[in-house]
Amino acid sequence: MTKINELQIFESKKVRTSWDDDQEKLYISIIDVIEVLTESDRPRKYWADLKAKLVKEGSQLSEKIGQLKMQAEDGKQRLTDVADTEQLFRLIQSIPSPKAEPFKLWLAQVANDRINEMQDPELTIDRALQQYLQLGYSENWINQRLKSIEIRKELTDEWKSKGVKEGMQFATLTDIITKAWAGKTTKDYKKFKGLQKENLRDNMTNTELILNMLAEASTKDISQATNLKILMKVNW
Repeated sequence: MTKINELQIFESKKVRTSWDDDQEKLYISIIDVIEVLTESDRPRKYWADLKAKLVKEGSQLSEKIGQLKMQAEDGKQRLTDVADTEQLFRLIQSIPSPKAEPFKLWLAQVANDRINEMQDPELTIDRALQQYLQLGYSENWINQRLKSIEIRKELTDEWKSKGVKEGMQFATLTDIITKAWAGKTTKDYKKFKGLQKENLRDNMTNTELILNMLAEASTKDISQATNLKILMKVNW
């Protein structure tokens, strides 16, 4: 089962999603949806109360809600309640909000776009471009960021071909690369820039993106040239 976690943007609000390639289903963070629809500063409390209300009314919807690991506010991957589009449409009926109908239309479009992107990967780049524009980034910065995504993908594909596993091993090698050009680990660099839940690369300057791209592209080239199973001297 392959899941792809992504941030989607609805009216400048971030909504965490996860696409399941095997089931061709989109799963959405319920907490994020509640925050969008209610503008509550305590969406978790709202969701807990709503679940209790649904149980009291005899609804089985809350029993079918699953959990997936998604990036939390502290930057770590944590389990959070998620619903597929069908479940979410039913759930939204229990949340009085003027944004309910616009959100349903948006959600249906996101799911449809994801299916189309499976057939035409270039659409993914177009969507990323539009999202960065909505967030106020300059076109010059966006071009650098999209190029950095391409280079990062080439590097991670190379790592996978050499038997490096996603998760801790990827993170360890990424720290080594970041420290080589920035003098800091990824975590330390985020602290240096005053970031918490924000994506580090989305908050890099053009110069930082270029330096990071150069480091990752060089790492991929060296790995391919040396044909080493593990490029860095790391004991897993």
